[in-house]
Amino acid sequence: MTTMPSYEEYGNHTPVFPQPVNRENARLPIPEEVRLKLFRVQQEIRQFEKRAYDMFLQGLVKGTSHLSLGQEAIAAGFGVAMRKDDWTFATYRGHAHTLARGVPMTPVLAELLGRENGLMGGKGGSMHLTSVEHGVMGSYAIIGAHLCVANGAAWTSQYNDTGQVAVAFFGDGTTNIGAFHEAVNFAAVWNLPTVFVCENNLYMEYTSIADVSPVPNPGADRASAYGLPSIIVDGNDADAVYMVAGEALEKARTGGGPSLIEAQTYRHHGHSRADPGTYRPKEEVDAWNERDPLPMYHQRLLEIGVGEERLTAVVQETASAVEAATEGAKNGGLPNLDSIYTDVWDDGGWQWRN
Repeated sequence: MTTMPSYEEYGNHTPVFPQPVNRENARLPIPEEVRLKLFRVQQEIRQFEKRAYDMFLQGLVKGTSHLSLGQEAIAAGFGVAMRKDDWTFATYRGHAHTLARGVPMTPVLAELLGRENGLMGGKGGSMHLTSVEHGVMGSYAIIGAHLCVANGAAWTSQYNDTGQVAVAFFGDGTTNIGAFHEAVNFAAVWNLPTVFVCENNLYMEYTSIADVSPVPNPGADRASAYGLPSIIVDGNDADAVYMVAGEALEKARTGGGPSLIEAQTYRHHGHSRADPGTYRPKEEVDAWNERDPLPMYHQRLLEIGVGEERLTAVVQETASAVEAATEGAKNGGLPNLDSIYTDVWDDGGWQWRN
């Protein structure tokens, strides 16, 4: 008879350490201007998320927030590789993916503050960022729900022959949700242009994914069940992510069907701002912090000949943009109470339902 572990035993797993930096990735055939864009997007996400964290501590962010500090390379790699008319489907940890698709900082930060100049008028908050104009088709708080929605978008691309690709990002815990298996199965059977990206940061909220999954790679190890190749990428290396993203997007765009990619990464803090993350072993946290994607990428650009002054300029320009976004967000007014009656039904109103 098998005995289930006690609550206290969860989290006492063996620390998982990152793989060493692949120095050969500096030789990947990526143009310098693309690498500079990858650097800029990572900087924008990092500095934005730090400001969001500070404003949460000041009591200005309404509700909780789930930050992507430490996971910037995944959003940057895909955001830069995607075509303008491709679609992004994100989880509640969606700030990074929203910014990576080119949504300006001010409306995103204003949305976190619940202001009327927010991305959705202050009604959606941190977990529901959406900008159809930029291909950001929503951030979803229900685990796994958006994977099926992404398939719907991909189906329209297949039907209309537009070449658009739907990219759905999700956490490691989602791989144990029924919607994940249904969505990947459906996409494989219908040969849809959907790219599924598992952002494996090793923890499904407060629980190690290793404690509740029978395979070491919760996304990649399940790909074969749906006739897909196992794809694992260093989620802390923007170059590696960019290359894998490009291959998967091209495959989907040209009728090759879906891909399931596991990007291995690590969040710098807890699951949300309400979580101190004390369940993670210190040696594990320290080891992954040494693999911080931003300083690693900074060093790579220096090694391939990009001058420090160019990188410093990007950092400073980003800091100025964050300051401007902060002022713009804080100066936004509170939504009018009448706004609760708008955007309720597909015709924009509510009266006809009553």
